[in-house]
Amino acid sequence: MKASTFVYPWDVNGDPAAAERIAGLGVGQVTLASAYHSTRALTPRHPRQRIVTAEHAAVLYPPGAHWEGRTLRPYPAGEWAPGDAFGEAATALAHAGLEVHTWVVLAHNSRLGAEHPSTSVVNAYGDRYPWAPCIAQEATRAYLVDLAVEAAVRPGARGTELESLGWYGISHLHAHDKTAGVGLGDAGQYLMSLCFCATCQDGYAGTGQDPDELAAAVRDALEPLWRGETVDEGWPGVEKLLGAERATATRVWRDAIARSLQETAVTAVRAAAPAGFQVLLHADPVTHHCGANPGVDPAHILGVADGVVVPCAGGPGLLPAFAEAGAEGAVLAANFGIVSGMGGSPVTLAEDAGRAVELGATELRLYHAGLASDQDLTAVREALTAVG
Repeated sequence: MKASTFVYPWDVNGDPAAAERIAGLGVGQVTLASAYHSTRALTPRHPRQRIVTAEHAAVLYPPGAHWEGRTLRPYPAGEWAPGDAFGEAATALAHAGLEVHTWVVLAHNSRLGAEHPSTSVVNAYGDRYPWAPCIAQEATRAYLVDLAVEAAVRPGARGTELESLGWYGISHLHAHDKTAGVGLGDAGQYLMSLCFCATCQDGYAGTGQDPDELAAAVRDALEPLWRGETVDEGWPGVEKLLGAERATATRVWRDAIARSLQETAVTAVRAAAPAGFQVLLHADPVTHHCGANPGVDPAHILGVADGVVVPCAGGPGLLPAFAEAGAEGAVLAANFGIVSGMGGSPVTLAEDAGRAVELGATELRLYHAGLASDQDLTAVREALTAVG
């Protein structure tokens, strides 16, 4: 079974042993970050560093001249990934016999929101989410599509995985996160992720809703959660809190926006890419979900992209919805954590992979070779040998 592991350029650059070590895990591919959000990352085997602090969302290569003069444009990385860090790492990994695919983070960018506040999602209380660009805004959509093309189709890349190509919301570990004091649940997460910027207000109006009344209804719907009351989970919980008509109106607007962005971005990437270039999306089959794995309709997205990368940290339960969509030849990659200290379970990877295959997975994704300990990597190597 084909397996790929996620890697940052700084895991490879400056470490002469890194590429061969990754190839020795038994993976045939690496998914190498080319555009990424701010992070603080451990590099447990690097000869000259142990902590890398990526201060802001950035592209990990020199951005093209076509961005000059544009208000919204990608930021080059600082000292944590200087020059063409992606290209340098990609070359080393390819020389080790690994197929390189790009890993592109899109609608997740705190610096963009800080410098251009009007681009951000605005909740029903008027709070802005600087980490979450509103994907309904025309200028933001154009920026995301052009970024997807440039960051995906890097020299030597055989494919791409597009992360956060959809709605982002409140669910995000933002700096020292202090948002878990009230259990929002699935319904509360959705209501707190609804955007009420001017563009989205116009969108709700187009579905027959008064946007001011809708925002007030969302605030009223959230009151039981602030009191600590338990509410129904999933979409039934949203409908119960907000009312079925209003809830449906929000989905009509948001689903159409996300679908059109995904279609446009994938089409643009394919137009710029060489023949045979694979395009996958990180995705969740529950369409109202937001985040790095945005909600999609499985039948629709498998008709747009070559496949999906599905989060399996809580088990492979999201796989069947995509498998049942029945798209012939589609890639269904089950994404498992392999870093014990971050909740991954490399020691059960062979068993977990076997179960994922039973549920329709065609490939594996492993998060994340650069962050894992030697002990974790040994377990991964043994598991991939067993899986074959």
